[in-house]
Amino acid sequence: MSERNQYALLLSGGGARAAYQLGVLKAIATFLPRNQGIPFPIVCGNSAGAINATGLACYASCYHLGLRKLEWVWKNFHTRQVYDSGIRDVFKHLAGNFLSSFQSEQHQKNPSSLLNNQPLRRLIRSRLDFHRIDRNISSGHLRAITVNASSYTSHDSISFYQGQSDIKPWQREQRRGIPCTLNSEHLVASSAIPMLFPPVKMLGEFLGDGSVHQLSPLSPAIHLGAEKVLIIGVEQPEKTSRFIDMNRFPSSIAIAGHLLDTIFADTLKSDLERLTRINETIAHMTYKQQQQTQLKTIDTLAINPTINFNEMAAKHFHRMPSGIKILLRLMGLHDKADSSLLSYLLFEKEFCRELIDLGMKDGLARQDELRSFLSI
Repeated sequence: MSERNQYALLLSGGGARAAYQLGVLKAIATFLPRNQGIPFPIVCGNSAGAINATGLACYASCYHLGLRKLEWVWKNFHTRQVYDSGIRDVFKHLAGNFLSSFQSEQHQKNPSSLLNNQPLRRLIRSRLDFHRIDRNISSGHLRAITVNASSYTSHDSISFYQGQSDIKPWQREQRRGIPCTLNSEHLVASSAIPMLFPPVKMLGEFLGDGSVHQLSPLSPAIHLGAEKVLIIGVEQPEKTSRFIDMNRFPSSIAIAGHLLDTIFADTLKSDLERLTRINETIAHMTYKQQQQTQLKTIDTLAINPTINFNEMAAKHFHRMPSGIKILLRLMGLHDKADSSLLSYLLFEKEFCRELIDLGMKDGLARQDELRSFLSI
C-alpha cells in the first residue's frame, strides 16, 4: 500500500447532500475487485463528508464492504435519525433552547441551536466502529484520516488526524493539525452546521462545522503527504438565479441557503484556483529552485453534481417530518422557495437515494478520468 500513500480523498460537507458522494464512490468501486482495499489511503472529510470519510476509514481493508455499510444507512435514512423533527420536540427545543440564546452571555449555560442533533450522536456511536481505524493504520491499508472542525474560540480550522507515526502535527495561520484518537464527538463537532446544530466543547474550545474558517481545504491532505487529491464536492452547476429580479429583495431563507453554499463550496474553489497557480509556477522553476522552496506539484480531480440539488429537494419537501415542515414554512421555506436550505436538511431516504443515483451516474460518466487519475 505504501506506493499508493500519495493518493488522498477529500469529501466536502453539505448535510444531506453528502449522499451524492456515496454514488461517486460506488462508481469507483465498479473498477475494483471485491477484496480491494481503499484506493486512497489518505481520507479527509468536512461536516457530513467527515462521517462518510470515517466510514471508509473503518473499513479501509475492504473498500466494497465500507461502501455497503454506508449505503445501508443513506438508503434507509430518516430525518429523525439526524435531529428531532416531531412537532412537540421541535418547538419544545426552540422554546427552551434557541430562544434562550438571546440572553446575555453571563446567563447562557447551554449550547444554542435551532435543532437538536442528539439523534445524530446516537447514530454515529451505533454505526461506526472507531477501533477499526487503528487496525487499518497498523496493517498499512490506511495512512491517515483527518476530520476537520472550526473553533469558535480561536477562529482556527482544526484538523483532527489519526494516522501513521511519521506524520507530524502542523500549525499555520488560522489552521492546526492535531493528532488524536477519533471518536463520535469529533464527527458531531465537524457536522455542527452553524445556528442549526449546537457547538461541541473539546480540548477547552467550542467547535463547529469543519467548513467554517477553513481557508485552505486542501491543506490537511497535503500535510498528510498527498500528491494526488480526488475531491468529491457538492457545488451545484451554474443556474440563473432569481436574485436578479431587482423588483424584490431576496428572502431571509434564500440568503440563509446562499450562506451555506458559500461555506461549503466557495473556499474550496478558491483553494483549487490558488493550487493551479502554484503548479504553474513550479513548472517554470528549475529542480534546484523547487528544492529551495520545498514546493511540490499537487494533482487534483474534482467531481461535482451535474444537476441542481435544490430542484431535486423541492420535489421531496412533502416528505419532511411535520415539525420541521411547519418550522420551515414559518421561516418562509416551501417547495417553490429559491433556497438551498432544504437540500441540506432533507435526510429522507427517497431524496438520498436519488442523490446516490446521480453520484453513480456522474462518476461513471467520468470513469476514464477517474481510472487514469487513480491509476486503477
